[in-house]
Amino acid sequence: MSTRNGSAPPATPASTLRVEADPGDERVAWLTMDDPARRNAMGRRFWPDLRDTLARLEADPRVRAVVITGAGGKAFSAGGDIASFAELGDATAKRAFQQDCMRTFAAVEESPLPVIAAVNGFAMGGGCELALACDVVLAADTATFGMPETAVGLVPGFGVLRAPSVIGRHWTKLMMFGGERVDAGTALRIGLVQQVYPAAELRAAASALASRTAAAAPLAVATGKNLVNAGVDRGEHDHSTSALTVLHSTADAAEGIAAFLAKRPPRFEGR
Repeated sequence: MSTRNGSAPPATPASTLRVEADPGDERVAWLTMDDPARRNAMGRRFWPDLRDTLARLEADPRVRAVVITGAGGKAFSAGGDIASFAELGDATAKRAFQQDCMRTFAAVEESPLPVIAAVNGFAMGGGCELALACDVVLAADTATFGMPETAVGLVPGFGVLRAPSVIGRHWTKLMMFGGERVDAGTALRIGLVQQVYPAAELRAAASALASRTAAAAPLAVATGKNLVNAGVDRGEHDHSTSALTVLHSTADAAEGIAAFLAKRPPRFEGR
């Protein structure tokens, strides 16, 4: 990381991820989604970039914990870049994209490093799903969570798998079907978030938690994380990818994406 040896880790061109050591504890790496003008939206390059960055941190023996946050103060991440969805061509491209997303969520869940989400604003769609993939979620009192993909004819492919075990089936359905947005207090109550802080205190709180975690025995932390996640079925990713590929190829999905880009209400026909 740049604050350790004067040079940043290699990154692919146009990466929107910024990595830096915590100024108070070099065992803690801060991974910032750094595209505030677009509310840290997740473009197609984001998914392999995040996996590659996390792999580099895992290979660094100095790193013991990771905090993921968003730049700009308004958003953790507004979610997937819907404009890029329109660029996906045939079903093969759509399936490859879904698989890429799933591999990234799995990389966060399965990382031997503890990964803490510091949600400092909007966590919508893929941003909410990324928080679900993290081990612990801290939120600013200004944070808002949502999984509104049905508004563009899609569903949150990872969210429908993981949210039921975190917040329950009915809250998952409410957020998915009705586009219900959840504020930080509600997120804390339903288990989506573990701790809430005033926005100005979030970074310090996340730093303190990550530092305490980094001080623990790393093999014990990795083993504990693996045992807690032992019931997670990776075969479900294939099921979700197949379903999303079909859904992404429907006329409704094309209409939803087009309507979003044109800033008009979609006209869904169920086909």
